[in-house]
Amino acid sequence: MDALAAMELARASLILVMTIVGPLLITSLIVGVAIGLLQALTQIQEMTLTFVPKIIAMGVVMLLCLPMIGGALSDFMARISSMIIAG
Repeated sequence: MDALAAMELARASLILVMTIVGPLLITSLIVGVAIGLLQALTQIQEMTLTFVPKIIAMGVVMLLCLPMIGGALSDFMARISSMIIAG
């Protein structure tokens, strides 16, 4: 494996990571801002109020994105396997 192939593999792996965690991070950001706004408006400062909705929302998004995540990981593994076989 030459340097160019290693750089291409590193770039592809970073894109894969962003593809997998992107929807979860965006969901966490949106729910966190909404709950923070709700807390600022009502002056309720409960710590569990921020975590429970985030966990529930991220769980739902994770379930909805599982086929996409599985496909992305499968494609990446097939690419890695073909690189290993090619030498």
